[in-house]
Amino acid sequence: MNIGYIRVSSQEQNTIRQEVLMQDLAAEEVFIDKLSGKDVQRPELQKMKAFARKGDTVIVESISRFA
Repeated sequence: MNIGYIRVSSQEQNTIRQEVLMQDLAAEEVFIDKLSGKDVQRPELQKMKAFARKGDTVIVESISRFA
């Protein structure tokens, strides 16, 4: 399964560009956080990690979205 993770740094920022990328790359499940990268408590990242299984592919627009 292709799993997408999207993060923007604030509630005001738009996720559309990353969402389009996830659609283009056939992400079947997408998790979205609207929090600064300095926040270590990112609920959707934690959900994505719990959801992913061996053999799944995690798609992220940039490695900085994980940081």
